Amino acid sequence: QVHVVESGGGSVQAGGSLRLSCAVSGSTYSGNCMGWFRRAPGKEREGVAAIYTGDGSTYYADSVKGRFTISQEDAKNTVYLQMNSLKPEDTAMYYCAADWVPRGIWYHAPYYNYWGQGTQVTVSS
Repeated sequence: QVHVVESGGGSVQAGGSLRLSCAVSGSTYSGNCMGWFRRAPGKEREGVAAIYTGDGSTYYADSVKGRFTISQEDAKNTVYLQMNSLKPEDTAMYYCAADWVPRGIWYHAPYYNYWGQGTQVTVSS
């Protein structure tokens, strides 16, 4: 059985920073990609960032480029999302996802079978 656990959400003022963590465990896990998605009230789920754990290549949504950084620990099944210069529009529930995902479509949520329960990020103006 595969488990995905996120942590690190919270409330912050605009311009502030937060760091999210995600750990995947389970002997049957053999994915190549870990991603962060978010869903704001009244909006569709959005891919935020992803990392292919084999070679460390990273991908970002245009809305977060230059502000968010995804990284991984040497163990490769733990990733972080460093979020700087946060804006009120970043307010959402953030979810970590993991699985084997073809290159180029990291943002396509249906490819991920393993999801965390989510962590709330709230940015006030």
